[in-house]
Amino acid sequence: MFESLFTSTTSGSLVLSQVIMTIIAAFLCGGLISFTYHKTSVKGRYSENFALTMILLPAVIAIIIMLIGSDVARAFSLAGAFSIIRFRSAPGEPKDIAYVLFAMAAGLASGVGAFAYAAVFTLILCAVMYILFKTRFKSDLSETKQLVITIPEDLDYETAFDEPMKQFTNSCVLKRVKTTALGSLYQIYYEIDLKENVSTKAFIDELRCRNGNLNISLTLVSDLIGEA
Repeated sequence: MFESLFTSTTSGSLVLSQVIMTIIAAFLCGGLISFTYHKTSVKGRYSENFALTMILLPAVIAIIIMLIGSDVARAFSLAGAFSIIRFRSAPGEPKDIAYVLFAMAAGLASGVGAFAYAAVFTLILCAVMYILFKTRFKSDLSETKQLVITIPEDLDYETAFDEPMKQFTNSCVLKRVKTTALGSLYQIYYEIDLKENVSTKAFIDELRCRNGNLNISLTLVSDLIGEA
């Protein structure tokens, strides 16, 4: 009786045991991918919703592949249905996009019944991503921050912040200087690499003591690129 519910209206058919096995395999791959994403996420940049999506996405893709089978007409029908959907979300980081493609590939492999292939490449890619994260094989840009300090026009910005920069940063590069407020103020732009285990608040407080408590902004350079 239950097997008849999975009989396709076209030439193919879906076997209940195969459907269950496919969904379980897709969920297992998705769970491993989500776990790897969690372990390789920088503190403060982990998204619980994205992690849950990584668990569900392979199963969804696998179900779609099983429904399509080898039926070309059904494939075009599903493509037309999904073309109606519009997603409105902020663009993710390149690593997040890689995880989405990774999850989709696992779902495709599970959907066509290549369970061993899905398991092997999921394990290998998750191991590679974790190793690269632990060995710090990543661009220094991800740790670089942009510091913008507003100062009065009579302050010598070339030497005013030397002491806190030496105390709190590993490197500091002055990138740009511009005037604002009709020339009565300056904005100076630095690219800095903060030392480990330093207090960001203490660093900013030191800067405030020298710029007259005017505006100070500290932003990850990678965030600025993502917004561009």
